[in-house]
Amino acid sequence: MTVQSGRRERKKAATRQKIADTALRLFLERGYDAVGIRDVAAEADVAVTTVFSHFASKEALVFEQDEDFEQRLTQAVTGRAPHEPLIPALRREIQALVRHCTADSAAPIWHMIDASPALREYEESMRLRHAESLGTAIAADPDLSQTTTASRTIARFVIDAYALAREAADPEAAVDEIFQMIEAAWEATRPSAGGR
Repeated sequence: MTVQSGRRERKKAATRQKIADTALRLFLERGYDAVGIRDVAAEADVAVTTVFSHFASKEALVFEQDEDFEQRLTQAVTGRAPHEPLIPALRREIQALVRHCTADSAAPIWHMIDASPALREYEESMRLRHAESLGTAIAADPDLSQTTTASRTIARFVIDAYALAREAADPEAAVDEIFQMIEAAWEATRPSAGGR
């Protein structure tokens, strides 16, 4: 059964990727607003219900890496080495994500997102969700001993760092500058040695 289950999962993942790739190609060729879910389904040679079984909305087709992005951020917290400082681990992950999203090939996608109120709104709700997940992961880490408010605040800063750096003329320099401020804010919220 394991082989069949593995094959089924691979087939499901391949179908999902085919739908996402088809949608993105159509959106870039014709314009986001000019393409409907039926167009995507027909071009990908799947049923409309299949599209919706993989993606909750048309906007989700553009942000198909959403779950991966969120998992990578929480993994930067939960998967770091014992006693590894939090902020450098998050900085490395944000730096990698910014490099990926500022590659020349990503520029047309971001232009499309910036031109669409629906996509900008979806991205904003996605960022809030990512910040909540990241804040929860930080607050749950027993080695960090931060308040929930401090954890959620730092998480918001980290998510905003990604967005601000992505839009900067020099994204890597922006990440460096922003994370200096995040590090200072994090240090300011740490319990003092005398208070422990």
